Amino acid sequence: MAAQITKDMIIGQILQVDKGVIPILMNSGMHCLGCPSSQMETLGEACMVHGIDADELVGKLNDYLATVSE
Repeated sequence: MAAQITKDMIIGQILQVDKGVIPILMNSGMHCLGCPSSQMETLGEACMVHGIDADELVGKLNDYLATVSE
């Protein structure tokens, strides 16, 4: 079973799941992935700060993870 991303996960944890999520996050408007504070922020918090729909982004991330685990 593929790893599942939730909006309660810390960005640093998400990056450890699969580095392939980086382009998805960057294309969504999260250009601060290397910032130390982003490593301790939840995906939901980051989405709120950047005005991004967290549920939509979680869906994109999990869709990607489902394709790489097949």
